[in-house]
Amino acid sequence: MNFLDLANKRYSVRNYSDKPVEKKNIYKCIEAARLSPSACNSQPWHFVIIDDIDLKNKIAKETLIPLSDMNKFTLDAPVIVVLVIEKKNISSNIGSFFRNKDFSLIDIGIAAEHFCLQAAEEDLGTCMLGWFNEKIVKKLLKIPDSRHIGLLISLGYPKEENVKEKSRKPLDDICSFNEYKR
Repeated sequence: MNFLDLANKRYSVRNYSDKPVEKKNIYKCIEAARLSPSACNSQPWHFVIIDDIDLKNKIAKETLIPLSDMNKFTLDAPVIVVLVIEKKNISSNIGSFFRNKDFSLIDIGIAAEHFCLQAAEEDLGTCMLGWFNEKIVKKLLKIPDSRHIGLLISLGYPKEENVKEKSRKPLDDICSFNEYKR
């Protein structure tokens, strides 16, 4: 599949089938994330794969928003991936300090998207989640207090195969050459 087709195929899935996800496909997604670039090659990530149904449901409950249906789909996703931000190497730390920019957040975003694109290649669906109770998720997974969770990714086979047409801004609204034009 060419890259633009793959990028178009990948979308945030919010309706999963109960078909289990094969470990070989999870490993392919992790390998794609492992190969992603990072500032000073620091690779500041650790992926915790939650495929035990009881534990997955406990984690999913920590993504729910009270008095809302938002994120209820996590209860149906067969797998939740927790992306832990690891310590940066010294070069990335120095760069972050002098540039006043946390490069590890950029790095985990790139790794997460590599994971999701590989999942799409395997006909799996994903949805990145930023809303979750970090304190409880860390406790459930025995993640040290010195670490933070960057995001969660739900993973599974989409219930429907109909990919909706993406609603995106036109190229002219997001791009200019040689100077900023809006």
